[in-house]
Amino acid sequence: QVQLQESGGGVVQAGGSLRLSCAASGRTVSGNTMAWFRQFPGQERQFVAAIHPSVIVTDFADSVKGRFTISRNHAKNTVSLQKNSLKPEDTAVYYCAAASDWKKRLARDGYAYWGQGTQVTVSS
Repeated sequence: QVQLQESGGGVVQAGGSLRLSCAASGRTVSGNTMAWFRQFPGQERQFVAAIHPSVIVTDFADSVKGRFTISRNHAKNTVSLQKNSLKPEDTAVYYCAAASDWKKRLARDGYAYWGQGTQVTVSS
């Protein structure tokens, strides 16, 4: 079993930056695709970004391309999401997730493990 714990959420002004971290425990996730999703009130969780086990390959939702970056540290069993140029519409609960198949990275049901989420609020 894998447990995921997010941290780094909070309140930030529009145009600011925030870094989210996700720590995995239970076993190594170095072979897993790791991703971030976000959920707006009353909506389903949406894909934000994913990183392949190779570390080199990443993917982003169009709405965050050029503003967000994703990284991972195999030695620390962590994944991070650096969020720059934040907008009020980025306000959401952000979730870390782990999947076994890179090809299924965009779909919620492709992920077997989820964190509990961390709230990010961007004020205008």
